[in-house]
Amino acid sequence: MLPDADRAERALAGVRDAYENNGSGAGMAAFIRMTSWRGEFTDEYFAQPAADPAAFGMPTEDDGSRGDPVLSDRSSAVSSYRPDVDALTVAPTRVVIAVGEESLDTFTWRTSVATAKLLGQQPTVFPSHHGGFVGDEFGYPGKPEAFARKLREVLDDAS
Repeated sequence: MLPDADRAERALAGVRDAYENNGSGAGMAAFIRMTSWRGEFTDEYFAQPAADPAAFGMPTEDDGSRGDPVLSDRSSAVSSYRPDVDALTVAPTRVVIAVGEESLDTFTWRTSVATAKLLGQQPTVFPSHHGGFVGDEFGYPGKPEAFARKLREVLDDAS
């Protein structure tokens, strides 16, 4: 769905390869770098050295595990999914495509915008990031109060 789909697939393969070759710390560091990249995946993205797990506070040693569904090939069903636009547009329920304001122009933002466009709508922008509904319990705080207000607004529009 993206104009740089081939490069996005290559970036996702880089995450999988880092994980398969060097473990969860390396895989997660590659994942964070990939999902934080803004705009299309360019030669500049691919010219970067491998992401350093220590820079993200993660272990640099390979723990031997390879079961993480986000970092392995098991997530390809999500990233390669193509929505059934006809089914979604005739569904009896309202479909709302949402993005987090802090995710502007990242991979997930861009795919959400492309999906919304296919459905003939604009994405709904929520406060914060993809976990904008959480507090500081995971070290990456969102804006739960602002998120809740926006969610109420979206739900109220449905009635």
